[in-house]
Amino acid sequence: MAKHPVSDEVGAALGAFVAGGVGPRHSTLTRVFARAGYGDAAPYDPGNSLQQPNKENRVRDTVAAAARDPHRSRELIDGLLSEYRVAGFFTRTQDPALEVHRQDNVQTLRQAFARIDWELTNDGQIRPAGIGALSALEGRPAIEDQLARLRRASDDPALLLGTAKEMLESTAKYVLDVFTVPYSSSDFEQLWFHARDRLGLHPKDVDVSQPGGEQVREILQASWSIARMTNELRNVEGTGHGRTLPTGMTSETALLVVREACSVAQMVLSSLDRHLGH
Repeated sequence: MAKHPVSDEVGAALGAFVAGGVGPRHSTLTRVFARAGYGDAAPYDPGNSLQQPNKENRVRDTVAAAARDPHRSRELIDGLLSEYRVAGFFTRTQDPALEVHRQDNVQTLRQAFARIDWELTNDGQIRPAGIGALSALEGRPAIEDQLARLRRASDDPALLLGTAKEMLESTAKYVLDVFTVPYSSSDFEQLWFHARDRLGLHPKDVDVSQPGGEQVREILQASWSIARMTNELRNVEGTGHGRTLPTGMTSETALLVVREACSVAQMVLSSLDRHLGH
């Protein structure tokens, strides 16, 4: 997975939105570029009307510069998308022809991000692929808040691991709260043991005499291993517990852990909804 949300294709797709001079003003683009540290990539002098770059080329050139030096590229892309949202590029229009053009631009940008393993949401925000895509979240604000932090922390392995552990712990507590199971301890393994017990998700609960039973049991055991290892990684590599040394884990590996942790949380919350008849 690409660590940073920039590529030449992303730049071309973003530039297409402002082709012909539509959208944010040059001064707005200049401000976005400068705030992210790429103000020199495609400058614009409003006092010189000759040979000035157009908006499309300015966006393309600035994103290309960010692809070469990507340390603040997330800030650049977030800033551009924020202005694009304000400009209505992610809002349905009443004009059929304009709407077709708008949707084409959005789809092209979505595909460009997807090719470097980033997701573009319908409302014009990005997140690393596979993070924060849980569907069973309505009415669960603590978990929603942690997922929001995960989406923003794509270049901070320690924060990714620490927040992933918090999300899993909140998920287990949420299940126990729904079943009114008291817990006086925040021991991660105990919380998850009782949450899985209430939902019938322990490997021992699987009838291995049924076709596929052995495999399902192994999968459930693997899901618990993911949760447990996420907790242990947080203790040695993530935020919390007074860590003073930078993490030795790469962003790519941390994102893999987070994606798997999100899958486990999704399974548990979906199982809870099924038990509640939702």
